[in-house]
Amino acid sequence: MFLTISTTGSPERPATDLGHLLHKHPGRAQAFSTSHGTAHVFYPEATAGRCTAALLLEVDPVALVRRGRGKGQGRGRGAAPDAALAQYVNDRPYAASSLLAVALGAVFRSALAGRCAARPELAEQARPLRVVIPALPARGGTELVHRLFDPLGWDLVAAEPVPLDERFPQWGDSRYVRLVLEGGLRLSEALRQLYVLLPVLDDAKHYWVAPDEVDKLLRAGDGWLAAHPENGLISSRYLARHERLTRDALERLELVRLAETDGTEVEELDNAVDEGPDTQERPVALAVQRCEAILAALRTSGAARVLDLGCGPGRLVQALLKDPAYTEIVGMDVSVRALHLAAKRLRLDRMGERQSDRVRLVQGSLAYTDKRLAGYDAAVLSEVIEHMDPERLPALEYAVFGSARPRTVLVTTPNAEYNVRWESLPADQVRHGDHRFEWTRGQFRAWAGRIALRHGYGVEFVPVGDDDPEVGPPTQMAVFTTVDTPKEGAAA
Repeated sequence: MFLTISTTGSPERPATDLGHLLHKHPGRAQAFSTSHGTAHVFYPEATAGRCTAALLLEVDPVALVRRGRGKGQGRGRGAAPDAALAQYVNDRPYAASSLLAVALGAVFRSALAGRCAARPELAEQARPLRVVIPALPARGGTELVHRLFDPLGWDLVAAEPVPLDERFPQWGDSRYVRLVLEGGLRLSEALRQLYVLLPVLDDAKHYWVAPDEVDKLLRAGDGWLAAHPENGLISSRYLARHERLTRDALERLELVRLAETDGTEVEELDNAVDEGPDTQERPVALAVQRCEAILAALRTSGAARVLDLGCGPGRLVQALLKDPAYTEIVGMDVSVRALHLAAKRLRLDRMGERQSDRVRLVQGSLAYTDKRLAGYDAAVLSEVIEHMDPERLPALEYAVFGSARPRTVLVTTPNAEYNVRWESLPADQVRHGDHRFEWTRGQFRAWAGRIALRHGYGVEFVPVGDDDPEVGPPTQMAVFTTVDTPKEGAAA
């Protein structure tokens, strides 16, 4: 199983920088043990003008069979049947597949994540890359190869069918192709694409597909998978056609796509909301007032362990870290890109051990229960609910109030009545293109009251921003607090 990555350079920008990016020295051949064999990394050429890194995966067929028993080896369409001979006689040791993808992830882990300890600036730079895989199973042929790689920014995508036997051309082509990719991409982008698409083209995996594979798919697909025209096919094949996992992945990708294609850069969003072009100064002031109102409510609650659900680029998490009263802070968002921005904002890679022990960023969706959210003192949903379809709110309600059940829950959302005060906001238009609804004060109080009654919370309402005597505040906040027994009319 063989793969090469080449780049070109100049004396000012030598091609051997590839060694820094891969964290593998061009002057040494290295070997790494994997669960199914040995991965070798070496450089057939390494000059300032051109550098090539090779990954050779030497698979132990016997270890592959022994470790695969009872673990769903090869699960997926086209997987080898569980017959004694088929377990030993197959293409796994010789053709690029999920085995090579796993080796990529293990051997080039830092490069895959876009980290370069010695030269951090290199990881952000696009480079001229040439990737060659001599034998790649492609269930769908060269057409599928182009459907998967053409939308990803490569200048050249070449998939040459490998004949069954060159001595007998009449036998036709095999299901393998020789893949060549050329283009100017960041190395991390290229590696993450390969990590996902090698097993997708093979349409089989050598290990059992568990629910955490969805998280792996979304992490590796960050920045390209949500907008890919074949993301449904990619998700289905990567997850071994597991319907529930595929549905989960596509729902989360859709949320990411909406966040990334609504015309606003994620960097500009405040907890996944942009107040839009309605005023020049008020949106910034309102965001500050909202943060201050949340911090005041958290201090009153006495919370020490806090969840920021829908944390976006991490503004609230950053504010919480400044107060030592908060001993554990978790920011969760469905968008991998938003979490990456939050990590950069917080400078997690440079943070001291004492501070880093207090904060954690996780990916997740509020449409599903999540055991990681249980046991916290408080949870904040700041400008989050209006980005969900109304029919999905009951799922959020149960995930937060029924399953996680923190002592205090803070929910902020726009007050639709206040929209008439935005002079440049057209009538009947919501403040942000991704808002699925905006509630009046009465609608928000009715929703919050039903939740409080159903799940055993009391609820109070706090205005955020200038409280207009006619239309109320621009933002409304509900403060939920657990009670021993559900209180009838808690929202009254």
